Amino acid sequence: MNERDDLQDDHFEYSESLKGESSHNEIYQHGEDDKPEQGRSMVPTREYLPERIYLLPIHNRPFFPAQVQPLVIHRPRWEDTIERVGNTPHHTVGLAFVGDAEIDELESSHFPEIGTAVRMHKVQGEDDKIQFIAQGLQRFRIQRWLSRKPPYLVEVSYPKEPVKADEDETRAYAMALINGIKNLLPINPLYGEELKHYLNRFSPHEPGPLSDFAAAITSAKGPELQDVLETLPIMARMQKVLPLLHKEIEVAQLQNEISEQVNAQMQDRQREFFLREQLKVIQRELGISKDDRENDVDTFRARLEGLTVPERVMSRIDEELDKLSVLETGSPEYGTTRNYLDWLTALPWGVTSDDQLDLPRARKVLDRDHDGLEEVKDRIIEFLAEGAFKGDVGGSILLLVGPPGVGKTSVGRSIAEALGRKFYRFSVGGMRDEAEIKGHRRTYIGAMPGKMVQAIKEVEVENPVIMLDEIDKMGQSFQGDPASALLEVLDPEQNVDFLDHYLDVRLDLSKVLFVCTANTLDSIPRALLDRMEQIRLSGYIAEEKYAIAKHHLWPKLLKRANIPKKRINLTSGALKQVIEGYAREAGVRQLEKQLHRIVRKAAVKLLESDQESVKITVGNLEEFLGAPLFRKEEVLQGVGVVTGLAWTSMGGATLPIEANKVHALDRGFKLTGKLGDVMQESANIAYSYTLGHLGEYGADADFFNEAFVHLHVPEGATPKDGPSAGISMTTALISLARNQAIDRPLAMTGELTLTGHVLPIGGVREKIIAARRSGIFEVILPEANRRDYDELPDFLKKGMTLHFAKRYQDVAKVVFG
Repeated sequence: MNERDDLQDDHFEYSESLKGESSHNEIYQHGEDDKPEQGRSMVPTREYLPERIYLLPIHNRPFFPAQVQPLVIHRPRWEDTIERVGNTPHHTVGLAFVGDAEIDELESSHFPEIGTAVRMHKVQGEDDKIQFIAQGLQRFRIQRWLSRKPPYLVEVSYPKEPVKADEDETRAYAMALINGIKNLLPINPLYGEELKHYLNRFSPHEPGPLSDFAAAITSAKGPELQDVLETLPIMARMQKVLPLLHKEIEVAQLQNEISEQVNAQMQDRQREFFLREQLKVIQRELGISKDDRENDVDTFRARLEGLTVPERVMSRIDEELDKLSVLETGSPEYGTTRNYLDWLTALPWGVTSDDQLDLPRARKVLDRDHDGLEEVKDRIIEFLAEGAFKGDVGGSILLLVGPPGVGKTSVGRSIAEALGRKFYRFSVGGMRDEAEIKGHRRTYIGAMPGKMVQAIKEVEVENPVIMLDEIDKMGQSFQGDPASALLEVLDPEQNVDFLDHYLDVRLDLSKVLFVCTANTLDSIPRALLDRMEQIRLSGYIAEEKYAIAKHHLWPKLLKRANIPKKRINLTSGALKQVIEGYAREAGVRQLEKQLHRIVRKAAVKLLESDQESVKITVGNLEEFLGAPLFRKEEVLQGVGVVTGLAWTSMGGATLPIEANKVHALDRGFKLTGKLGDVMQESANIAYSYTLGHLGEYGADADFFNEAFVHLHVPEGATPKDGPSAGISMTTALISLARNQAIDRPLAMTGELTLTGHVLPIGGVREKIIAARRSGIFEVILPEANRRDYDELPDFLKKGMTLHFAKRYQDVAKVVFG
């Protein structure tokens, strides 16, 4: 059976122009009798409602019988359906709510059982859209599917709505709906048109259309409205619609309040804007107003009042101010010139702070902030005493050298506080662009001065203390060498006229006290190192670490955690065990980490067990920190075993050296232990010297002629280098040849020549500290290092037995007698 032939009628005439190129045309021509009659009841008689209708899916929200509104659908997909509906005598199509279902995946199961039959009016096509006015007629229920593919065709029935209009409850609900609609009208006038259409078409005494209309004007979600559409009993339907209507009223009231607030704010701003514009006009007419340029010029000139600006700088500022006064405020050059003047006038020209060269006060500040470091404190006091006679300490460059965690940065802060100067610190570690020091030229976009000018601007004086941290870790790249750029900054002969690329005027840095920090000197260029005065921070022995932890680290950690001192009790024995077993580095950073770990775990115990206090002793320390990281170092002893002393960037360390005869098949010498080139040379020198002088030291002169000797320095994964193990290696070889072990804890360090001379070494303090830490109190040093040892503090020399050697014979006399 051909549904199209069966449903065809000449009442609607299909326009051929639908298939043409017209962008806007009327697809169907309506007769006069198609117009809906004014005031006619919504539910038509049975002859107006066909038993078979085509379906159109809608997605946003269902269509209600009480509605009359335009619909827009996709032309290519539904054109055939619209054409077939247009060829029917009733012009009726069914609208069914399918929610979020994709059009390409629509199946009959996606369609609800109940939808709304609508009559189409004024069908028009434009591009790929078809628009028509849908007049809701009545609910339908799908009885049977005739076509499950577009165009969808179904057999339907039209369920009757059970109405009991005489019941008081029904009338009460109807009145509630009418009152809700009346409340909604003043809040949102958009609903006025909807109500006008409703009053023209329906009787106010019909509760069914009233419920549908009330639901249709709400902004409820599609599933909620579909539930209302499928509810046929009037009472049940009104009970579902009334909450939706009340919610709509609340949303409309809130929206109205927001709109009123926004409108009030806009009116206030507009009023303020108009008043300001009027004020500008009045001021301009009276000659008392200033434009942006004049304001900028006055601001810059006001900054210079009271400053002692050098004549050449003032000349440049005047030139730039003249240029600024003729430039347009919107031009790019105006912004560039304004930024330049902003920097020039923000610098503290001629402003200095008074130095407090009070030595007792300075010593009190240093003692308060630092335990130990007596040599460093004395050196700083000497530096300040010299400045007291000169009347100025500017122009000096101090270099604090030492392992990590010994307090170099905090010493710099203490120097600034002792002097009463402003302090500024920035790290040059990893810096690879010289523009970071000397600024960018103004021709570049985003140009700005270098760090020195930024520091002077921030501290607002010309004589601050500027700390250059990690100066040994500067890099270099194709963008320049910042270490070379620092030469002009740190050279007292040049920094009087320091030239920043951005400012392009001379700036006096001679009053600045520069304090630099470094871990090692190897990576600092010699030309830069030559301009600095070195102060070494060699690290701390256990007694100094104990004092630092007790007076500084532990109170600081408790204060940071906001825990009263009486609630966590760390005994002296436990603190000493932390130092010996968990933090043996030269500095105190690892010690602070371990103490912080104790505080965290103690805090957990206080909260979980409701204890009043937690006591940390030697017995329960492992509960907080686990097994010790370090055990007591045992000095290796035996034939061919000697303890040397070494300096590293982390401080001093003991260096055991072992020599052993592998076999007597042939003569040979083997080195292991990841030794550097210099240390390998020292080993070869020691081997050669021993071969030539073996008989002088009571050993068989032919011992090495048939002996393959292996010399090893333990901890092979750690790189080692330097000449200071020369006498230690020689002693190990002679001990092997004499078959005599060293009978007591003894350490030694010194460089050996081929002729047996013992040359001086560096890092005496660190090496003595390493010996004491390992329980060795007898040490051999080169004679040339006697002065270095004599300058050590008394607490380091206490209990030590020192031997000084000019030649190796002096070493052999001490070791072998």
